[in-house]
Amino acid sequence: MSRILYITQIEIDFGAVRTLPAECAAHGMRRPLIVTDPGVRDAGVLQRARDALGDLPHAVFDGTPSNPTEAGVRAAVDVLQREGCDGLVAVGGGSSIDLAKGVAIAATHEGPLKTYATIEGGSPKITDRVLPLIAVPTTAGTGSEVARGAIVIVDDGRKLGFHSWYLVPKTAILDPELTLGLPPIMTAATGMDAIAHCMETFMAPATNPPADGIALDGLWRGWAHIERATRDGSDRDARWHMMSASAQGALAFQKGLGCVHSLSHSLGGVNPRLHHGTLNAVFLPAVVRFNAEADSIQRDQRLQRMAQAIGLPGCDARGTELAEALQAMNARLGLPRSLREMGVGEDAFERIIDGAMADHCHKTNPRLATRDDYRAMLVASL
Repeated sequence: MSRILYITQIEIDFGAVRTLPAECAAHGMRRPLIVTDPGVRDAGVLQRARDALGDLPHAVFDGTPSNPTEAGVRAAVDVLQREGCDGLVAVGGGSSIDLAKGVAIAATHEGPLKTYATIEGGSPKITDRVLPLIAVPTTAGTGSEVARGAIVIVDDGRKLGFHSWYLVPKTAILDPELTLGLPPIMTAATGMDAIAHCMETFMAPATNPPADGIALDGLWRGWAHIERATRDGSDRDARWHMMSASAQGALAFQKGLGCVHSLSHSLGGVNPRLHHGTLNAVFLPAVVRFNAEADSIQRDQRLQRMAQAIGLPGCDARGTELAEALQAMNARLGLPRSLREMGVGEDAFERIIDGAMADHCHKTNPRLATRDDYRAMLVASL
């Protein structure tokens, strides 16, 4: 039996941030805490959210690190409790939204955050006591604004996933106008994150035809518009499509992800300075080649269907053309073409493999990877 759930309220349009006060009222927030990061603050986007809130009392935590940490969650909880806040508004990229989800748990549940991690069996321990959350993404990549999961580096250094339907934001406010000032390299990296989500969830073996359709449409939108958005950040049409592609990837990845994210989550824990979307872009070609041999991939012609979505005339059974198209796109976008370009060497491989084998995405790949398989993917990405 397959369970198909869709999912939360989404407002998408230029100027949608103006709906913030009404959405806070709809979800009982009389004094929300805005969770954001220094970059969003310095770019003036935080002020736009505060202006939208108008006279509604609120507080701000703007200390989200580039990869959310349990220490950051604790710091935000301190602000929330000191200011008497009763809900959360996350304004930023996936890091701010994921940190806000960590706050939603930690402020209402006892014990260390790892208690509620998926691989620790913690998902059933997350209850409806979590604080209500509204998400206002300022990048088009992670899709965390419509997802039930969060990724946080806990105190012992592991980068862990937290998953519960209670963590899905009550409303996702998708305002492409907030992404117009995103620098080209971040536009490219977050855009490839969205494309990776669409592709990897489409390859996941679970049965969910609506998710497959959403993922393929999101892949088409992302692939067709990422270069335009990167080249000209003021291209409003491209920005709208990239924001949609980002949300669509996350609407679909309830099916599961796979080896791309197992590797990215693990390496991001080993070196938190590395950008998650960039890692996904680098790993994706090798994982496409690895997945090509999976029975479900061949039976359902999934490589060929993805190739069609990005405008390739065809794709062989080994995924060669698709992998080469991904590598060429990374190069055109100015992203790193290899792990070596990102400062990652073979000395880190065993730690990366340890984390990948334990990651919550490991078992939802269409082929179950061994340590040797992961090592081969790392070598191919080097």
